[in-house]
Amino acid sequence: MSRVAPFPARAAEQDDEVAPFGEERRLLAAIRAGDERAAEELVERTYSAVFASVYRLCGDSDLAADLTQETFQKAWAALPNFDGRSQLFTWLYRIAYTTFLNHIRRPRRMTSLDEPNALEICDTSPSADQLLSEQEEAERLRAAVLQLPEDLRFTVTAHFWGGLAVREIAAVEQITTVAIRKRLHKAFTILEVAIGGAEDNDESEEES
Repeated sequence: MSRVAPFPARAAEQDDEVAPFGEERRLLAAIRAGDERAAEELVERTYSAVFASVYRLCGDSDLAADLTQETFQKAWAALPNFDGRSQLFTWLYRIAYTTFLNHIRRPRRMTSLDEPNALEICDTSPSADQLLSEQEEAERLRAAVLQLPEDLRFTVTAHFWGGLAVREIAAVEQITTVAIRKRLHKAFTILEVAIGGAEDNDESEEES
């Protein structure tokens, strides 16, 4: 468990961003009545939390901004079908998660290192090496999470990167909280093996 511990903090980061359930109902009712100011207020209350969740999935702030915008566009189109039985952010996270998956499944062209927007090679000073090591660890974890089976992947990212409570995920997935906790335990077991194996391979390559 400790080897996959560096997941971002969860719900505590979103307390100031996500509207209380009763306030959400009021805003949704106003939006459906055509109140543009209510729509703007709801976006202001939820944007940061959605962006943070998408950023944890993709690790790129520019891409996260684009996917967050796409998420809200899809959400407004689907708003008439939102029944309000779950918290709005829970619903938005599912849309954001699906939007991210659709993005990574799209074919993308390779980027040449000669292009103006290509990533710059990091300096080899000790501080840069340390930063690169931390980035590689984060990318290794992200890659391992994205390789999980769909049910485990959604549960892990929704709980740790989206900040959703176990009971909220259970409601979305229409299973018990016990089943969600079993998913998390299984996912941790897989991630420990995957990350441990990757680290062992890195050490072997360095020794050779």
